[in-house]
Amino acid sequence: MLQFRRSETVMRTAIVAALFALAACGDTATLKVEDGTGTDPKLPQPVETPIPTINIADAKPWSAGEAPVAAEGYAVTSFAEGLAHPRWLYRLPNGDILVAESNKPPRPVKGIMGRIEAYIMGKAGAGAPSADRITLLRDADGDGVVDTRGAFLAEGLGSPFGMALVGDRFYVGNYADIRVWPYAEGAAALAGPGTKLVDLPSKGKSTGHWTRNLLASPDGSKLYVAVGSVSNAAEGGMEVEDGRAAIHEIDLATGTSRIFASGLRNPVGMDWNPVTKELWTAVNERDALGSDLVPDYMTSVKDGGFYGWPYSYYGQNEDSRPKQKRPDLVAKAIKPDYALGPHTASLGLAFLPDGSGVFVGQHGSWNRKPRSGYKVIFVPFVAGKPAGMPRDILTGFLVGDHAKGRPVGVAFDRTGALLVADDVGGRIWRITGPALKNLEPAAEPAIAPE
Repeated sequence: MLQFRRSETVMRTAIVAALFALAACGDTATLKVEDGTGTDPKLPQPVETPIPTINIADAKPWSAGEAPVAAEGYAVTSFAEGLAHPRWLYRLPNGDILVAESNKPPRPVKGIMGRIEAYIMGKAGAGAPSADRITLLRDADGDGVVDTRGAFLAEGLGSPFGMALVGDRFYVGNYADIRVWPYAEGAAALAGPGTKLVDLPSKGKSTGHWTRNLLASPDGSKLYVAVGSVSNAAEGGMEVEDGRAAIHEIDLATGTSRIFASGLRNPVGMDWNPVTKELWTAVNERDALGSDLVPDYMTSVKDGGFYGWPYSYYGQNEDSRPKQKRPDLVAKAIKPDYALGPHTASLGLAFLPDGSGVFVGQHGSWNRKPRSGYKVIFVPFVAGKPAGMPRDILTGFLVGDHAKGRPVGVAFDRTGALLVADDVGGRIWRITGPALKNLEPAAEPAIAPE
């Protein structure tokens, strides 16, 4: 036992020393985050580094009475606490809120780089095993206080994330598949492991980007699935990336699927633009090109569109690192609609029902100097298009070198208040304010396919 502890101490010391060495290889931003934000972001020359800049904000839990800071005119309260890494939110037609308590699937930790990655994720608050649970939160009277809380689903789950109700069928996006359960309105729990609808791309030694978000089409006939890449910039070749870095479309009547759009390194949040009726997504871009590159972004998604990864970024700016060259794909790469700042890790995406803007949950950087993200922002829209710079709505997650919390999913409750999943903080925050007042959210699609 003594020898084991000494070995662990030696390994931990080696990891810390390696982290200091890796951090020394990084760079410091020369531009502001705002410079890499908006419809025309600045894109400086890349600063290629063997590994990304390391600048971790250590996870430090909220103390009693602590909370993030709401913008002037808004208020924030705790909607639910004591959750195990809450990542994503979904509102059922009766107003119940579902929370996916989840983390990446377990994989063996191999080699010093694997241990370093595990150490980084642990310090950032992302190292806990996945709870593999979907929890129901019911606020029956709409006063912003949860009246009923319980396990909605606890079987058939493997790193669950996206959720969608279509008619009387409830779908969950696991890391490796999509599963479906029968649902009756008002149900407080679903039983059994469900039925597999389709397998999702999951091959390879590395899990890579593990979240699988779902979005039903407005008519309930299709299901859209966001699948992130295995790697940063195709370091392991493109064979392992088959079906990754893409949004898939599934026909629920036939079970057939196709790639709807590709070249999206890690699409996560998805929503329908209420004005243009287009599918929009938030995308995490690549690392190791410097602290000023590449901006994460949100964009409308074109059927058959290619968005650059891994061969180019933010349109047709070529990335020299992939071994395979595809000038034909670089030439057709679509420029995103709106940059959300470099390394902000923008994950959540929710349009106001009148289309006047979108809320974005920014999980926050671990690889930029100085750090970016760690907040919820609001981007105004006019006539279905982004119009102007974002406004900070919820900040205060980053305190010095510590992350009290990290925003992920965003969704509206039945009163129109905005809910924010804080995975590191283990909480759901509820925001009320002028932009949310009297804006009753439209019901989630719940139309059974013919």
